[in-house]
Amino acid sequence: MQFDDDAQLDPSQVEDVRAGGPQRGRGGGGMPGGCMLPIGGRGGGCLLLLLGVAALFLFGVVPTPFTGDEGGQQGGGRLPSAPPQLTPSGNLAERCRTGADADQSEDCRIVGTVNSIQAYWRQEFEELGQKPYSPAKTVLFSQAVSTGCGAADSAVGPFYCPGDRKVYLDLTFFGTLQRDFGAEGGPFAQAYVVAHEYGHHVQNLLGTMNKVARNTRPGADSPSVRLELQADCYAGVWAHNAVKTGFYRDPFSQRDIDEALSAAAAVGDDSIQRRSQGRVTPDAFTHGTSRQREKWFSTGYETGDPTRCDTFSGSI
Repeated sequence: MQFDDDAQLDPSQVEDVRAGGPQRGRGGGGMPGGCMLPIGGRGGGCLLLLLGVAALFLFGVVPTPFTGDEGGQQGGGRLPSAPPQLTPSGNLAERCRTGADADQSEDCRIVGTVNSIQAYWRQEFEELGQKPYSPAKTVLFSQAVSTGCGAADSAVGPFYCPGDRKVYLDLTFFGTLQRDFGAEGGPFAQAYVVAHEYGHHVQNLLGTMNKVARNTRPGADSPSVRLELQADCYAGVWAHNAVKTGFYRDPFSQRDIDEALSAAAAVGDDSIQRRSQGRVTPDAFTHGTSRQREKWFSTGYETGDPTRCDTFSGSI
């Protein structure tokens, strides 16, 4: 995975709010109720996103301390009761100017990845005759952040908030993905995560997310699983077309794709449940099995066609 050295980055698509500890994003007020999605674990609390939209907007990984336990308790990390005012670091524009910068810095690599993903979807919306693509910013945070969907801490992993149409990412997650979930890691594993979250943004723009939000029951064949698998497929579609956006020097290698497949497998519902509780409970699935996540990313990557990402028809 190597960027074109001369590619011009647009750091305005990424907000860096990591300075100063727990932070407040710029998304405005929370959704009604203000409580985030309960995710099984030890201890009480509320986590990512409103119960009304269940696990639909997480990347698909529940860090080990927050997975289900025998008692079926609802888990969560500590949520900031009163996060301090946002303190942007404000230097991405100075550091992330070209593809050469993206090859040298993780921060700039995220900027370049976001730029490529949005360039692809902007063009795709035009070709499909959709309404104009509306860009979404990625917010880099640490520890905790307040969003248009409520407050969250780093333990929830990357997520997309439809309330403010932003992707939220704590870069320490990628270490967790390798250390606790057994993924290979690597730059393209990171790109896959970001592309998956932008897949949710596309679903939000197309109205798919609103349809699924009316039926948030979990289960192996549930609408939430199908929504997540479609986001995986959309990530693969971008990967197929990424070099055409002008940000990458060459098409992705098999090694790159293997990194993405490893990440997809590591965060399958069955893999997480087996690791956290020693058994698999399909009735509690929200994101799909490891095999399904690999399958649908591969479908998108092999075809490069978002119309082939219909996870809502037939078997998955």
